[in-house]
Amino acid sequence: MPPMLDVSEDVRAEIGDEEAERLLAGENAPGSYDCTSCRTPGDSAQERTSTVLFVGEETAVLAFAHASCIPSQVVQVAEAELQGAVRSITGEQSGSPQGAPAPSAPMAPAPEPAPGQAVLGITSGLILVNGELHPALVVEPTAPIARPGTLGNGGDDFLTLLIEQGFAPVHDVNQPPVHLPGWSVLLAMGQLHAVLQPGTGGGSPVAWWQAHQPLQVADSWRTAANKTHTVLVYAAPVGSIGQQPREDLLRDALEKAAASGLLVAAAMPLAGTS
Repeated sequence: MPPMLDVSEDVRAEIGDEEAERLLAGENAPGSYDCTSCRTPGDSAQERTSTVLFVGEETAVLAFAHASCIPSQVVQVAEAELQGAVRSITGEQSGSPQGAPAPSAPMAPAPEPAPGQAVLGITSGLILVNGELHPALVVEPTAPIARPGTLGNGGDDFLTLLIEQGFAPVHDVNQPPVHLPGWSVLLAMGQLHAVLQPGTGGGSPVAWWQAHQPLQVADSWRTAANKTHTVLVYAAPVGSIGQQPREDLLRDALEKAAASGLLVAAAMPLAGTS
């Protein structure tokens, strides 16, 4: 019996029709595998399985995931980041020593270039929603964001631009945000690499935010992400959240931003390995 594989058109275009047909026929199918999203066992003979192709500058790696976790897709990543994913997917041991355990408090924001000469800071934390802990990322620029092609005279367009992309205003932090199609959070080897958005014209996902260096997440955050397979991504204008040293303070800041109409959010699936 052929495997229950999903091969998207983007993946087929990258690997070629011949290789795609071999996969669908079961010649190169994985059988049992560890899902590249939730890291739990999967079986392509028993359940629908997505093919996920990670593409770097020189390397491409084909991985597999439960179709219920993430759809078949091509994920563009930096070559250095892909090497980390390769080690995780193949189980190879890195020659470098393991880092220190991640703290339970939110990690420090990591700057990334953004429009308007601002950088985006990103903080991780666990947020209680409807009585359940959810892994969350909170994004806040260091300066007002101007609409591309303008001089920024119209004020801060950060939230407006995100709402145009499908993020929804948050009025109550206790209510989970809706899923945003085509967006995902790339996690590999317990490190946060990027927030991915759909490519132009329906192409491969591209990085909306990408870490200069992969950021370690707390074990509790990673455990929650593996449980829900979903990350809640919140965003607020500069000065709305700040660098909060504890998750309870982060929650308070989110609630204040929501009450002021300064918070948007979306739920996104995990992409990559966790």
